[in-house]
Amino acid sequence: VFHSSAMVKPRRKHIFNIYTGFYCSVIILPQICICSLFSTPPSDQFKKHPEAFPVATNREPFPWRELRLPSMVIPLHYDLFVHPNLTSLDFVASEKIEVLVRDATQFIILHSKDLEIMNAALHSEEDLRYRKPGKKLNVLSYPAHQQIALLVPETLMADLRYYVVIDFQAKLSDGFEGFYKSTYRTLDGETRTIAVTDFEPTEARTAFPCFDEPLFKANFSIKIRRERGHIALSNMPKVSIYASPDKWSQTHYALEASLKLLAFYENYFDINYPLPKLDLVAIPDFGSGAMENWGLITYRETSLLFDPRTSSASDKLWVTRVIAHELAHQWFGNLVTMEWWNDIWLNEGFATYMELISVNATYPELQIDNYFLDVCFEVIKRDSLNSSHPISNEAKTPTQIHEMFDAVSYNKGACILNMLKDFLSEEKFQKGIIHYLKKFSFRNAKNDDLWSSLSNSCLEGDFTSGGFCYSDSKMTSNTLNFLGQNVEVKEMMTTWTLQKGIPLVVVNQEGHSLRLRQERFLKGVFKEDPSWRALQEGYLWHIPLTYSTSSSNGIHRYILKSKTDTLVLPEKTSWVKFNVDSNGYYIVHYEGHGWDQLITQLTQNHTLLRSKDRIDLIHDAFQLVSAGRLTLDKALDLTHYLQHETNVLAILKGLEYLESFYHMMERRNISDVTENLKHYLLRYFKPVIDAQSWSDEGSVWDRMLRTALLKLACHLNHAPCIRKATELFSQWMESNGKLNIPTDVLKIVYSVGAQTTTGWNSLLEHYELSVSGAEKNKILYALSTSKHQEKLMKLIELAMEGKVIKTQDLASLLHAIARNPKGQQLAWNFVRENWTHLLKKFDLGSFAMRFIISGTTSHFSSKDELQEVQLFFESLKAQGSHLDIFQIVLETIPKNIEWLEKNLPTLRTWLLVKI
Repeated sequence: VFHSSAMVKPRRKHIFNIYTGFYCSVIILPQICICSLFSTPPSDQFKKHPEAFPVATNREPFPWRELRLPSMVIPLHYDLFVHPNLTSLDFVASEKIEVLVRDATQFIILHSKDLEIMNAALHSEEDLRYRKPGKKLNVLSYPAHQQIALLVPETLMADLRYYVVIDFQAKLSDGFEGFYKSTYRTLDGETRTIAVTDFEPTEARTAFPCFDEPLFKANFSIKIRRERGHIALSNMPKVSIYASPDKWSQTHYALEASLKLLAFYENYFDINYPLPKLDLVAIPDFGSGAMENWGLITYRETSLLFDPRTSSASDKLWVTRVIAHELAHQWFGNLVTMEWWNDIWLNEGFATYMELISVNATYPELQIDNYFLDVCFEVIKRDSLNSSHPISNEAKTPTQIHEMFDAVSYNKGACILNMLKDFLSEEKFQKGIIHYLKKFSFRNAKNDDLWSSLSNSCLEGDFTSGGFCYSDSKMTSNTLNFLGQNVEVKEMMTTWTLQKGIPLVVVNQEGHSLRLRQERFLKGVFKEDPSWRALQEGYLWHIPLTYSTSSSNGIHRYILKSKTDTLVLPEKTSWVKFNVDSNGYYIVHYEGHGWDQLITQLTQNHTLLRSKDRIDLIHDAFQLVSAGRLTLDKALDLTHYLQHETNVLAILKGLEYLESFYHMMERRNISDVTENLKHYLLRYFKPVIDAQSWSDEGSVWDRMLRTALLKLACHLNHAPCIRKATELFSQWMESNGKLNIPTDVLKIVYSVGAQTTTGWNSLLEHYELSVSGAEKNKILYALSTSKHQEKLMKLIELAMEGKVIKTQDLASLLHAIARNPKGQQLAWNFVRENWTHLLKKFDLGSFAMRFIISGTTSHFSSKDELQEVQLFFESLKAQGSHLDIFQIVLETIPKNIEWLEKNLPTLRTWLLVKI
């Protein structure tokens, strides 16, 4: 990271002077590059059949035709010199790559994108020893695969080392990937420029020619030329937090959290952090949440900085989670790297899972295990669509690789790891993780390596010098004995990683017998649909079931490996609840009187069921409604016990579904149901709404509940809520924005204030002056709730321009505007009409672009809207643009339409009875 002024460095453990040159013991930033599994076509094949190969930009045949690089040449070390110019916004650079030739060849294939190659030369070891000039290389370019070929004048011999020297230059990117420029404004109005890298997954090739695949790990030495007033950060010696000078006071929490979490990971993994320093840097312009560069982690400002005056309880949880996630990557991803992007979940699923483990241990007051329930509930929405994909999924092109960074890789990966931990026990799971990390340190790994480690009982002390682990007699088997059942860990877990979707466990209680069967759970696909049977074909999971009963509060376990099975209960029971504490990744349907028995128990004494089980029942019931397995009135009846509920998470979960129905009706302007739902919500939740104070008191989840309830109450125009928010906003206006409003109600107060022209304009003015990213987010949301379309359009224009509202916030802004009934058509029209301009700002497969598409379309629920979306996506496909998100949206909208058609009459009738 190259900064145009000294960035703030709070207190730190190690002091290190910045020199022009850095030596990187493992790699420069995020990207580590890899070798192909493809067999290499011999050089004579290229000579004999050049017509079978692609054509380079100079019209000569290009000697490689695969997307993956050949494995005949591998990098060992890069010497990289970079000189970025922050005035002209470009850079010149040179590199010397030490390579090992595995198989004789007459060409070397590397990745390179948007780089101007000025010179390329090859040196043998003898050339360097005797300082002989190198041999000039002919460079061919094949942009379709983002590759260059270096043609050598004579055959490179196997098992010898050579040195490739390349001089190149390029512009700093205008986007958020590769080597790009970012800016921030000081309090006195000066605009300063910095240069930043963000390479994952396929953007290192935009900064320097390289072997840009995960398996090509190599060492790097880096030299950076800079002006005296700049500082340069790479990934070697100082733990420090960097931010722009005006935000120094917001760095303290991140420093405290990173030190606590780093110490936890070293102890949990039994492996010391392998580098001599770690920097965490808040970047003013950043496309994602953060990037786990080894030793130099970069963050969006809102993911690292915490302002006690404006950051809420949910902001604190978010910052802590992101820091925990990126630090986990220093082991999962950097120390041990997946072999190819199809197994990116080994990085992202583990880092997401380790958020739960590490934050629970270091910040128990944040109660992150409550949050983790929603991690799994959220991905179930995605995984219950036929357009989902397996956790481990084929990815070839850069766009396909980008698309692997989604909820399935992150959240489902984390959820199945949590399920496996619950199955194996905490101790065995941790030992297996230590085994995996130690065995594959500084190497690459794949799915099977993880399953072998997790089923292997060897400890770190059992390793031989060869890196293998033996038990007392012989190498341990992957088979565990579980309650008399032989369980193959690999066999079980591949049913979760190699097939898409989520299982539905159907339970039918008949006396002492529990008849079980498993199906594939599909939202919006009903048993009577002609496609239902075909969509079920071939799906079978090995499901580690847990259950409790009315007569036994203990946790019973059983593995369901077949389509159907029967369990015998030792005693009579009035109800049974599967998936104890919601640790399993499956949905449960209780046939017969099963749901009635559970609803009765909740009504009579809900505390006999565990709190997480109550939340799980609410979730499963409404998911089953979407699949036609449970009627909506039955699911709504289940929530009626919430008037006696004290668990915050259960209240929030019930509220979430009821509120989502309200917003659906409001967007569709179904006025009678909207009005009746409003009356029901305000009456039903009145006691708990009235109990809320406008403060920051209570536990994290008490504060989360306060924010959710008061936000809903003010949205529903609840008079006491509007009155209090208006009063606080008036006081804030009179203080010229200096009044400290409690952080948990700040967004609510701003949203109410934004409904007047004076308030809206004042908030926009304050937005520009604020140095708190947390506050800016709250103001931007408030501005997006305006009922005036010209104001909403102004926000979009400002975000496209990128000065007042940074372009990095455009995706979340469009999402918020699309959820506003007055803005949903405006946001959608903007995306359609400005698609070409959006592509200039965001890569096609980037998270931002996918979020823009889903955020402006996935809530649609009418046939006219569906037709508009279909026509637009078809036009994009005709232009050569295709994303998985297109299929997700085209599957989601019909399901929204179908849900309304099936459930609107029931909802209307149920409300009439209740109010």
